[in-house]
Amino acid sequence: MIDSLQLPLFLLFGLITLLALLAWWRSLNRIRWGNARRMRVAQHAEAQAEHVLRRHGYTILDRQLTRRWSMHIDGRPLPVHSRADLLVTKRGHRYVAEVKTGTTAPDPTRPATRRQLLEYLHAFPVQGVLLVDMVTKRIHQVEFGFDPPSA
Repeated sequence: MIDSLQLPLFLLFGLITLLALLAWWRSLNRIRWGNARRMRVAQHAEAQAEHVLRRHGYTILDRQLTRRWSMHIDGRPLPVHSRADLLVTKRGHRYVAEVKTGTTAPDPTRPATRRQLLEYLHAFPVQGVLLVDMVTKRIHQVEFGFDPPSA
């Protein structure tokens, strides 16, 4: 038989366990809902970016294209892949167009964005990269100049 102190402790433990499980479930769903929302925003932005690009004379060749390539670590090849938002052309030149939304992502000097654009130049057979800022509806042609480092 459960004495008078054990029952309240048992119920309290059960309540704490239930609250912990509810908090865990809510945090999982918050992540899912946030990811789903970001995906909807990105898909909408990419559709709008196509209109912006067409208005500026670009032709859409492909969407969500993937390119497999390899990098070498200690002499051993490691297969990797890159996924770009759009492949476009204008006046015979092919470009990868990266669509960005938000306050910081559309900044081409932001390290993550800059590295992503550099990777696209290496991974895809294109003449350049475009950054489509969907906040301002502007297209930026991004070029990288490489000066040799001084010794």
